[in-house]
Amino acid sequence: MDYRPRPEDHRFILNAVLDAPPKLSALAPFAEVDEALQGQVLEEAARFVAEAVAPSNRDGDEIGCRFSQGEVATPPGFREAYQAFVDGGWPGLSAAPQDGGQGLPTVLEAILYEWLSAANHGFTMAPGLLHGAYACLKHHGSDELRARYLSKIASGEWLATMCLTEAHAGSDLGQVRTRAVPQADGSVRVSGGKIFISGGEHDLTPNIVHLVLCRLPGAPAGPKGLSLVLVPKQLEGGTRNAVHCERIEEKMGLHGSPTCVMRFDEATGWLVGEPGRGLAAMFVMMNAARLHVALQGIGLLDAAWQKADAYAMERRQMRAPGAAPASRGGEAADLIAEHPAIRRILDTQRAWVEGARTLAYRSALMLDVAAHDADPKARERAHRWCSLVTPVLKAACTHQAFHGASECLQVFGGHGYVREWGIEQIVRDARVTMIYEGTNEIQAIDLLVRKVLPDGGAGMSAVLLELRDTLDASREADADVQRRLAQLRYLGTTIAMAAHANPVLPYEVADDYLRVVMLTMMAWAWARIDAAEASEAGRAARAGPAVAFRRWVLPEFDMRLGIVKRACEGVAMSHDAAKSPVAGS
Repeated sequence: MDYRPRPEDHRFILNAVLDAPPKLSALAPFAEVDEALQGQVLEEAARFVAEAVAPSNRDGDEIGCRFSQGEVATPPGFREAYQAFVDGGWPGLSAAPQDGGQGLPTVLEAILYEWLSAANHGFTMAPGLLHGAYACLKHHGSDELRARYLSKIASGEWLATMCLTEAHAGSDLGQVRTRAVPQADGSVRVSGGKIFISGGEHDLTPNIVHLVLCRLPGAPAGPKGLSLVLVPKQLEGGTRNAVHCERIEEKMGLHGSPTCVMRFDEATGWLVGEPGRGLAAMFVMMNAARLHVALQGIGLLDAAWQKADAYAMERRQMRAPGAAPASRGGEAADLIAEHPAIRRILDTQRAWVEGARTLAYRSALMLDVAAHDADPKARERAHRWCSLVTPVLKAACTHQAFHGASECLQVFGGHGYVREWGIEQIVRDARVTMIYEGTNEIQAIDLLVRKVLPDGGAGMSAVLLELRDTLDASREADADVQRRLAQLRYLGTTIAMAAHANPVLPYEVADDYLRVVMLTMMAWAWARIDAAEASEAGRAARAGPAVAFRRWVLPEFDMRLGIVKRACEGVAMSHDAAKSPVAGS
């Protein structure tokens, strides 16, 4: 079965849980974007994804991309789907109208890309960096570069790449060796090699805009010496630039997306932003990409759940413990959806999807608040939320996409291990999301070491207090979340104190700390979902996932909290032992 979006689920989170319509309409660019318009956009997006994108998913996996003499042919149906994507104006959904976009809220784009990833992850890799490239060029490009490239990127007429990784460097960007030599006409000549470049070459658009991290002559070693250069595949007049695809990788999954090894042979390009400030310009693109990767994780998990749920509602096997005889309808066996083990799997993954969606959509709303709110304090709060929560979502949502999809495969038994059901593709495709755009371990270190500890946890504490203030302590579920928020605030202080004695400790416990943060925020999300359920029908539909979250997901909070606290206690004990006098001295 192909993936089918369910807009009603998303409208519930946007409208009932997050109260998005009035918050968006209070921002000047979205004053006329009411609930009805948002609903209309989502309905059209759902139809487009189901009809134009989902059908080519299987060919994307089984046929994949083909490489020949430096050129890449995408799978059957991809070119047609992409042209329909452009013709429908979907690439520029949140881009400014003056740049050729539709000027709609970021959260609608977020939902669109979640659906696209669920329907056809390989296809979605092609336009997946457009939003980041657009933001990078809009904020850091010269007037001349914006005039020449911005509308092409915003409309999707030209696709874009992010060229960071080199074979010897990996995630250590300070080791980048690609060179850029300034020319008398203001351009630069770029030389070097890049690997793992998604969409570095393809047949979807006539031009590809490469944003390349490189070094100018005399630049200092390390990350502070990096600059960012825009290098197009085609120069003005149609001349081919000296940009070459040497091969595409044979991958575990994502066969519909060409992952390219690229070579730049004195290719013509232009500086984006200031010399030596390449990472600052690139991070605009990378942070946007990380939220989109989190949405990929949510979409892939939803796709896996849809397949598993549909199968469980058709497949009969044995008698289910506790199943009502009336539900059997004379059948010799019960639906596996009635078996407790299968129900636990399905409800647990559903709990992750809905909780993570709530947090991701809140983050998308915060991006618009950060960009457009008239109140500088509101903008500051929104920036703080996005800075701290983006790495949490990227790591936790992609982790659950892979492990949760594997659980969904289990629902199929042996049938899940063969291709015809499509669930094993999701498991393979989802695995890479834990690696690219910064591995999940790097996300955890970024969160704890670079963002939480430098200010003594004050920023994270402020975010947690904001969440606390949205809750009603008279409700049992809300009071429980408030208690966990307080525990998390104290945990940051505990780690900071232990880190003085052992600076390595935060690197060791960063993954566990990130999980505690995600589980706490998921608890907040589910408290808001429970409070927002207005109808008995809605409450009944989410009853199973709500119970699963409390019973099977939330207990991990205490386990991870205990791991981190014991590690900190171990540091304290070692520190005290080192200070005590030796016996008999």
